[in-house]
Amino acid sequence: MKTRLGCLSHKSDSYSDFSEFLPPADVTAARCLKISTAEVVQWSESFDQLLSHKYGLSAFRAFLKTEFSDENIEFWMACEDYKKNKSSTKLVSKANKIYMEFIDVQAPREVNIDYGTRERTRQSLEDPSPSSLNEVQAKVYGLMEKDSYPRFLRSSMYQDIVNRTHAHHQRRSV
Repeated sequence: MKTRLGCLSHKSDSYSDFSEFLPPADVTAARCLKISTAEVVQWSESFDQLLSHKYGLSAFRAFLKTEFSDENIEFWMACEDYKKNKSSTKLVSKANKIYMEFIDVQAPREVNIDYGTRERTRQSLEDPSPSSLNEVQAKVYGLMEKDSYPRFLRSSMYQDIVNRTHAHHQRRSV
């Protein structure tokens, strides 16, 4: 049993093992055609650059899925969506959903936060406002920026995207 489950505990830098998480090759190739090498290289300049680019965010999400750690980016995205709500009814509903999905100790996709942050967030969500999740979102963002983002930049997935866009744009300019 231990041997069978062993493959799940290994983090992989090779995304070929996880093709089920990635779009089909023809879709990936089509996406590469829509972006320039310069855009892809900008993703390495800052974490904000990566997250603010449609395809950068998609690539980062796919990478985190290969590492079985996509709960952080999914939580961050849910917080971004939460902040856009103006209706207090929707804020309460979304706050509850986010708390139960990501913050609660028994959450199915629990993010890694300390007890104090969890408690302050729980208290803040008793009367939710668009900024109720700011502290916990900033903590998760910091974790991704310091840990997952550098691994993404070193990954074969990112290097492959750079190489594909570079090769495609070289062929087009010839």
